This record gives sequence, structure tokens and C-alpha cells, in this order.
Amino acid sequence: MLVDQARLDGNRKWAAMNNFHVKNGRGDHIPSFAERLDRLTKKRRELIRPVQEHPRDYVLLPIRGVAAKLGTDPATLLRIVRGLGFDGYRNFKGYLHELSIASATSLETMRAGRNAPSSILAQGQRAMEQDIRNLHALQNTLDLNRVVALAKRIHRARKTVILGGDLAIALVHFLDYRLTLLGFPVITATTPGHSANTTRNCAKGDLVIAFSFRRGLRQTVESLQQAHANGAYCVGITDTFVSPIARFSDECFLTVVESFIGNSYSAPMSFINVLLTICAHRYRTRTVQILKKADYEQRHGFRWYSD
Repeated sequence: MLVDQARLDGNRKWAAMNNFHVKNGRGDHIPSFAERLDRLTKKRRELIRPVQEHPRDYVLLPIRGVAAKLGTDPATLLRIVRGLGFDGYRNFKGYLHELSIASATSLETMRAGRNAPSSILAQGQRAMEQDIRNLHALQNTLDLNRVVALAKRIHRARKTVILGGDLAIALVHFLDYRLTLLGFPVITATTPGHSANTTRNCAKGDLVIAFSFRRGLRQTVESLQQAHANGAYCVGITDTFVSPIARFSDECFLTVVESFIGNSYSAPMSFINVLLTICAHRYRTRTVQILKKADYEQRHGFRWYSD
């Protein structure tokens, strides 16, 4: 499919964008579409606004097709694209592809598969194959040196705060459980009030890890901004560089969550496992001593069923 190919072609771009983002700190150099629109005249803003509101309707069209759909000509559209800060239509189309990913809903991803095989078994196979593609994308773009650097920050941090809401709560709890087992001071926040209160008390020396995908959950984005303003080092885990999570983090890791209904967390879970493995082996002796204390309980504790 064309969208799948575009997604694969974008993997190399993600890696480059990740490096660019890290070298420039918070990433405020990556403006939102709304901020880009402010650079245009009112007439041009209104002309291009349908693209912002419904990016999937335009992402696969050539410049002539988009111009025709907007009721203008290609030359005018190209001037608007450059006014938005893009070098040319090709760069704009890549950005538009990311916007279409960020704005996707469960209904849209379900409808996208209407031309797929009708067999239930084929649908299940298709879902597994998509997860494999997501993992391949992570394998091809993840910079393990950056993961090692993040592991160092976890070891040094006064505390690690993990943010996430909605479906991402599952990722928050999994990372919290495993980091706690490894002896790290962790605080989780998964509701709006708890997230606001927790990040209000963050400071320099704290590490904040925020999970949010697609458009970004408001409670997670705003809490991330608050933590950063207080001096905490903020790391975002999301699926596209146009996400506000990417813009407001000190650094960001991109993990694909493509699925045929909602999001798939196969790649984010794999990223977490990579991070935990590196954390555990960075100071192996320390980890072994901690796990020795847990070993007896894991073998004989009352939590475990025994015949």
C-alpha cells in the first residue's frame, strides 16, 4: 500500500529528525502547524486550513491534485508551502504524512482496512505482520547510544517521573514496575490532577519520561511542559516528530504504533525492554545484589501459587 510505503520511507527521515532534535535541546525549532499558519496572510491561512483539519484527504495527492481540491493553482500552493517554512512541496508532503498519522482515530484506521481480505484469519495475520513492521521500524531507527545515555540519566536521577494517560497507562505501569524492581526511585502520574501536582514539584536533577501518541493527550503534554519549566530533564516517547510531546521534550524517541484498529504498543514495549536491559547491565553487580533480595520471594513468596 502507498501509505505503508510512505511510512517505511519515513523511517530514515525520523532518525535524522531525532538527531536534529537532540542537538537543539527542547525542539522549539519544530513549530506546530498552527504556529506555521500564523506566518501566512489571512487569505492564505483560510485556503490551506482544510489540509490542517483533514490531512489524510491530501497526503497522497500530487501538488496539482491538492491545488485543484483547494480551488487554487500549483504556483500559489507552492508559495503557501514555502510561507509555512518548507523548502518545497516534497518536504511539506512528508510533514503532512506525519500530521495524518498524528490525527488518526480508531475509526479511521478501521476504515483504512476496508479493502483488506475479508477472512477473519487473514485479518489476524495482517495485524501480526503490522506489528512486525513496527518492530522493524524501531530496529532500523533506534540509536542505542542514546538509550545508553538515557539509562545513565535514570541511574543519576533524584527521581524518575513517568507520565501517561488513557491507553498509555499500561506502558507507565509496566516501566514503573520494572524500574522499581531494579531499585530506582519512581513516581507515576496517570490522571490529570496527579500529573499536574507531581510535575509542579519537579526540579533540576529529576527525570521525566512521558508516553503519548498521535495528537498527544493534554494532561501529558501540559505536565511535560510544566516539568521542563521547573528544570527537570524531559524525555518523550511518541510516534511522530510533529507530536507536541516531541516539541516540548529535551529529547524524544519515536516508536511506531501503527495498527488496523487504534494503536499497537508492540514497538513501545520493545523500546522499554531495551531500556530496562541496558539499565540492568550498566551496573551489573548492583543489579545482581538487588535481584538477590527479590529472588527468595519470587521463588517462595505467598503471592505465588504452589501445589
